Amino acid sequence: MLNIAVLVSGGGTNLQALINAQDRGEIPDGRITLVVSSNPGAYALQRAEKANIPTTVLRRRTFARQEDYDTALLQVLDQNHTSLIILAGFMTIISEQVIRAYRNRIINIHPSLIPSFCGEGFYGLHVHEAALARGVKVTGATVHFVNEICDGGPIILQKAVAVQSGDTPEILQRRVMEQVEWKLLPKAAALFCAGRLHVTNGVVTIDEEAEA
Repeated sequence: MLNIAVLVSGGGTNLQALINAQDRGEIPDGRITLVVSSNPGAYALQRAEKANIPTTVLRRRTFARQEDYDTALLQVLDQNHTSLIILAGFMTIISEQVIRAYRNRIINIHPSLIPSFCGEGFYGLHVHEAALARGVKVTGATVHFVNEICDGGPIILQKAVAVQSGDTPEILQRRVMEQVEWKLLPKAAALFCAGRLHVTNGVVTIDEEAEA
């Protein structure tokens, strides 16, 4: 059973999706044992507490240097015996030091089909605004491992969502979350914890032979 730490900053809808999946037995080889928030007022903390998951708040601005913040974060993760880190709307920079310590053990979900509408500046509603402005007919979400390049890590899972006439960024955001994000993120966590994800030369393969 692997320990999962979920890093959050806001409302925690993706955290809730993970908690719900765990409660349904869909992540049988892992469990969420820690939620770390960069924001003491994040509603995600209430979601964690309701699910009896321990929480910690680490605010970047309370540390003089990035290195000090990194050390504190790594210490918390190590004390929790963390095997997998899931970024669920985490708005604080993940440094190279943390990435090196957890190489191919940090996953993130991005609300587009990478490599479209990703990288610096593409987060939250900005992604959906850009998709609608470009006039794409299909968007979606991508779960990927985190590396030193923003949204540049190896892709684990992707799924498309149709853009509909009359969509606003808010409507499209909600559809992507409901149809894709809340399903793909728990699935990726389950695959990781089952030892079914392998990264070779920057490409992820999924071990289908281990599937029950």
